[in-house]
Amino acid sequence: MKITGESGAVLRLDDVHRTYGTGPEAVRALRGVDVEFARGGFTAVMGPSGSGKSTLLQCCAGLDRPDSGRVTLDGTDLSGMGETELTVLRRERIGFVFQAFNLVGSLTAEQNVGLPLRLAGRRPDPAQVRRALAQVGLGERTGHLPSQLSGGQQQRVAIARALITRPRMLFADEPTGALDSASSRDVLALLRDLVDREGQSTVMVTHDPVAAGYADRVLFLADGRIVDDLPRPTAQQVAERMTALETAA
Repeated sequence: MKITGESGAVLRLDDVHRTYGTGPEAVRALRGVDVEFARGGFTAVMGPSGSGKSTLLQCCAGLDRPDSGRVTLDGTDLSGMGETELTVLRRERIGFVFQAFNLVGSLTAEQNVGLPLRLAGRRPDPAQVRRALAQVGLGERTGHLPSQLSGGQQQRVAIARALITRPRMLFADEPTGALDSASSRDVLALLRDLVDREGQSTVMVTHDPVAAGYADRVLFLADGRIVDDLPRPTAQQVAERMTALETAA
Protein backbone atom coordinates (compact mmCIF):
# COMPACT_ATOMS: atom_id res chain seq x y z
CA MET A 1 0.00 0.00 0.00
CA LYS A 2 1.31 3.44 -0.93
CA ILE A 3 2.11 5.84 1.91
CA THR A 4 0.48 9.11 0.94
CA GLY A 5 0.62 12.72 2.05
CA GLU A 6 -2.46 14.73 2.93
CA SER A 7 -2.56 16.88 -0.23
CA GLY A 8 -1.36 16.80 -3.82
CA ALA A 9 2.02 15.10 -4.15
CA VAL A 10 5.06 17.00 -5.37
CA LEU A 11 7.27 13.89 -5.13
CA ARG A 12 6.42 10.20 -5.61
CA LEU A 13 8.36 6.97 -5.30
CA ASP A 14 6.82 3.89 -6.89
CA ASP A 15 8.24 0.47 -5.95
CA VAL A 16 11.78 1.82 -5.60
CA HIS A 17 14.56 -0.70 -5.02
CA ARG A 18 18.26 0.04 -4.52
CA THR A 19 20.98 -2.55 -3.87
CA TYR A 20 24.70 -1.93 -3.45
CA GLY A 21 27.13 -4.68 -4.39
CA THR A 22 26.42 -8.20 -5.59
CA GLY A 23 26.35 -11.73 -4.24
CA PRO A 24 26.43 -12.52 -0.52
CA GLU A 25 27.86 -9.08 0.29
CA ALA A 26 25.05 -7.18 -1.42
CA VAL A 27 23.25 -4.57 0.72
CA ARG A 28 19.57 -4.01 -0.08
CA ALA A 29 19.25 -0.38 0.95
CA LEU A 30 15.69 0.14 -0.35
CA ARG A 31 13.14 -2.64 -0.81
CA GLY A 32 10.04 -1.64 -2.76
CA VAL A 33 9.44 1.82 -1.31
CA ASP A 34 6.10 3.41 -2.24
CA VAL A 35 5.57 6.89 -0.85
CA GLU A 36 4.21 10.31 -1.72
CA PHE A 37 5.37 13.65 -0.31
CA ALA A 38 2.71 16.35 -0.08
CA ARG A 39 3.17 19.67 -1.83
CA GLY A 40 3.86 22.29 0.82
CA GLY A 41 4.43 19.61 3.48
CA PHE A 42 7.26 19.01 5.94
CA THR A 43 8.26 15.34 6.26
CA ALA A 44 10.91 13.95 8.59
CA VAL A 45 12.56 10.61 7.81
CA MET A 46 13.91 8.50 10.67
CA GLY A 47 15.17 5.01 11.29
CA PRO A 48 18.01 3.02 12.84
CA SER A 49 21.48 3.22 11.32
CA GLY A 50 21.55 1.34 8.02
CA SER A 51 17.79 1.56 7.54
CA GLY A 52 18.07 3.32 4.16
CA LYS A 53 17.43 6.97 5.11
CA SER A 54 20.33 8.47 3.18
CA THR A 55 19.69 6.27 0.15
CA LEU A 56 16.04 7.33 0.16
CA LEU A 57 17.04 10.99 0.23
CA GLN A 58 19.61 10.53 -2.54
CA CYS A 59 17.13 8.71 -4.79
CA CYS A 60 14.49 11.38 -4.15
CA ALA A 61 16.94 14.11 -5.11
CA GLY A 62 18.34 12.41 -8.21
CA LEU A 63 21.76 11.96 -6.61
CA ASP A 64 21.45 8.18 -6.86
CA ARG A 65 19.52 6.00 -9.30
CA PRO A 66 17.20 3.21 -8.16
CA ASP A 67 17.80 -0.25 -9.61
CA SER A 68 14.08 -0.38 -10.36
CA GLY A 69 10.96 1.64 -9.72
CA ARG A 70 10.19 5.28 -10.45
CA VAL A 71 10.89 8.62 -8.82
CA THR A 72 8.66 11.45 -10.05
CA LEU A 73 9.33 15.07 -9.06
CA ASP A 74 6.64 17.59 -9.91
CA GLY A 75 5.45 15.39 -12.77
CA THR A 76 8.93 14.64 -14.16
CA ASP A 77 10.09 11.02 -14.16
CA LEU A 78 13.74 11.05 -13.08
CA SER A 79 14.41 7.50 -14.24
CA GLY A 80 14.54 8.43 -17.90
CA MET A 81 16.86 11.40 -17.51
CA GLY A 82 20.55 11.51 -18.41
CA GLU A 83 23.22 12.85 -16.08
CA THR A 84 23.25 16.29 -17.70
CA GLU A 85 19.47 16.56 -17.44
CA LEU A 86 19.59 15.47 -13.79
CA THR A 87 22.26 18.06 -13.05
CA VAL A 88 20.07 20.80 -14.51
CA LEU A 89 17.03 19.53 -12.61
CA ARG A 90 18.90 19.50 -9.30
CA ARG A 91 20.25 22.98 -9.96
CA GLU A 92 16.88 24.48 -10.84
CA ARG A 93 14.28 22.53 -8.88
CA ILE A 94 15.99 21.09 -5.80
CA GLY A 95 17.60 22.72 -2.78
CA PHE A 96 20.01 20.95 -0.42
CA VAL A 97 20.97 21.61 3.19
CA PHE A 98 23.50 19.35 4.89
CA GLN A 99 24.97 18.89 8.35
CA ALA A 100 28.20 20.49 7.11
CA PHE A 101 27.36 24.01 6.00
CA ASN A 102 29.60 23.75 2.89
CA LEU A 103 30.06 27.51 2.64
CA VAL A 104 33.03 28.95 0.75
CA GLY A 105 35.17 30.57 3.43
CA SER A 106 36.52 33.34 1.22
CA LEU A 107 33.06 34.49 0.10
CA THR A 108 30.66 36.70 2.01
CA ALA A 109 27.20 35.51 3.00
CA GLU A 110 25.77 37.37 0.01
CA GLN A 111 28.28 35.80 -2.37
CA ASN A 112 27.68 32.30 -0.96
CA VAL A 113 23.93 32.65 -1.46
CA GLY A 114 24.37 33.80 -5.06
CA LEU A 115 26.80 31.00 -5.90
CA PRO A 116 24.21 28.51 -7.30
CA LEU A 117 23.06 31.15 -9.79
CA ARG A 118 26.63 31.84 -10.91
CA LEU A 119 27.26 28.11 -11.35
CA ALA A 120 24.16 28.03 -13.55
CA GLY A 121 25.59 30.82 -15.70
CA ARG A 122 23.26 33.48 -14.32
CA ARG A 123 24.22 36.77 -12.71
CA PRO A 124 22.67 36.98 -9.24
CA ASP A 125 20.23 39.79 -8.67
CA PRO A 126 21.57 41.57 -5.54
CA ALA A 127 18.05 42.41 -4.40
CA GLN A 128 16.98 38.78 -4.73
CA VAL A 129 20.01 37.60 -2.74
CA ARG A 130 19.37 40.17 -0.01
CA ARG A 131 15.73 39.08 0.18
CA ALA A 132 16.83 35.46 0.60
CA LEU A 133 19.11 36.44 3.48
CA ALA A 134 16.42 38.60 5.05
CA GLN A 135 14.06 35.64 4.75
CA VAL A 136 16.34 33.63 7.06
CA GLY A 137 16.90 36.54 9.45
CA LEU A 138 20.34 37.61 8.21
CA GLY A 139 19.50 40.79 6.34
CA GLU A 140 22.16 42.66 8.33
CA ARG A 141 24.91 40.09 7.74
CA THR A 142 25.22 40.16 3.95
CA GLY A 143 28.88 41.21 3.97
CA HIS A 144 30.08 38.83 6.69
CA LEU A 145 32.40 35.91 5.99
CA PRO A 146 31.48 32.45 7.36
CA SER A 147 34.22 32.80 10.00
CA GLN A 148 32.39 35.88 11.32
CA LEU A 149 29.13 33.97 11.79
CA SER A 150 27.99 31.46 14.39
CA GLY A 151 27.20 27.88 13.42
CA GLY A 152 23.49 28.58 13.42
CA GLN A 153 23.98 31.66 11.26
CA GLN A 154 26.13 29.70 8.82
CA GLN A 155 23.37 27.11 8.49
CA ARG A 156 20.91 29.92 7.82
CA VAL A 157 23.15 31.14 5.00
CA ALA A 158 23.17 27.57 3.66
CA ILE A 159 19.36 27.51 3.76
CA ALA A 160 19.17 30.87 1.94
CA ARG A 161 21.57 29.48 -0.68
CA ALA A 162 19.33 26.41 -1.10
CA LEU A 163 16.25 28.64 -1.55
CA ILE A 164 17.71 31.16 -4.02
CA THR A 165 16.55 29.14 -7.04
CA ARG A 166 13.02 28.76 -5.58
CA PRO A 167 13.22 24.96 -5.53
CA ARG A 168 10.23 22.65 -5.78
CA MET A 169 11.75 20.51 -3.02
CA LEU A 170 14.11 21.28 -0.16
CA PHE A 171 16.09 18.30 1.15
CA ALA A 172 17.77 18.62 4.54
CA ASP A 173 20.17 15.89 5.71
CA GLU A 174 20.77 16.20 9.47
CA PRO A 175 20.63 20.02 9.24
CA THR A 176 21.04 20.50 13.00
CA GLY A 177 23.63 17.76 13.57
CA ALA A 178 26.53 20.20 13.99
CA LEU A 179 24.64 22.80 16.05
CA ASP A 180 24.06 23.41 19.75
CA SER A 181 20.54 23.08 21.09
CA ALA A 182 19.67 26.79 20.87
CA SER A 183 20.91 27.11 17.28
CA SER A 184 19.12 23.86 16.40
CA ARG A 185 15.81 25.26 17.63
CA ASP A 186 16.35 28.42 15.58
CA VAL A 187 17.07 26.47 12.38
CA LEU A 188 14.14 24.09 12.89
CA ALA A 189 11.80 26.99 13.59
CA LEU A 190 13.02 28.60 10.37
CA LEU A 191 12.33 25.43 8.35
CA ARG A 192 8.89 25.18 9.93
CA ASP A 193 8.18 28.81 9.09
CA LEU A 194 9.28 28.35 5.47
CA VAL A 195 6.73 25.54 5.15
CA ASP A 196 3.93 27.47 6.85
CA ARG A 197 4.59 30.88 5.29
CA GLU A 198 6.06 30.05 1.90
CA GLY A 199 4.61 26.58 1.26
CA GLN A 200 8.13 25.16 0.83
CA SER A 201 7.94 21.38 0.35
CA THR A 202 10.61 19.91 2.65
CA VAL A 203 12.01 16.47 3.45
CA MET A 204 14.43 16.17 6.37
CA VAL A 205 16.49 13.18 7.49
CA THR A 206 17.23 13.32 11.21
CA HIS A 207 18.16 11.18 14.21
CA ASP A 208 16.67 13.69 16.63
CA PRO A 209 13.08 13.16 17.88
CA VAL A 210 12.88 16.83 18.86
CA ALA A 211 13.77 17.86 15.31
CA ALA A 212 11.24 15.41 13.88
CA GLY A 213 8.58 16.96 16.10
CA TYR A 214 8.70 20.10 13.95
CA ALA A 215 7.49 18.15 10.89
CA ASP A 216 3.96 17.47 9.68
CA ARG A 217 4.64 13.74 9.55
CA VAL A 218 7.44 11.29 10.24
CA LEU A 219 8.28 8.29 8.07
CA PHE A 220 10.10 5.47 9.83
CA LEU A 221 12.41 3.17 7.85
CA ALA A 222 13.76 -0.23 8.84
CA ASP A 223 15.71 -2.61 6.60
CA GLY A 224 14.98 -0.54 3.51
CA ARG A 225 11.21 -0.43 4.02
CA ILE A 226 8.81 2.18 5.34
CA VAL A 227 7.37 0.57 8.44
CA ASP A 228 5.41 3.44 9.99
CA ASP A 229 3.96 6.86 9.14
CA LEU A 230 3.22 9.19 12.05
CA PRO A 231 1.13 12.32 11.32
CA ARG A 232 1.30 15.41 13.54
CA PRO A 233 4.12 13.96 15.62
CA THR A 234 5.32 14.93 19.06
CA ALA A 235 8.92 14.43 20.14
CA GLN A 236 7.79 11.90 22.76
CA GLN A 237 5.84 9.83 20.22
CA VAL A 238 8.80 9.85 17.84
CA ALA A 239 11.22 8.82 20.58
CA GLU A 240 8.98 5.93 21.65
CA ARG A 241 8.67 4.59 18.09
CA MET A 242 12.39 4.93 17.47
CA THR A 243 13.11 3.03 20.68
CA ALA A 244 10.80 0.25 19.54
CA LEU A 245 12.47 0.08 16.11
CA GLU A 246 15.97 0.03 17.55
CA THR A 247 15.02 -2.66 20.05
CA ALA A 248 13.58 -4.77 17.23
CA ALA A 249 16.70 -4.20 15.11
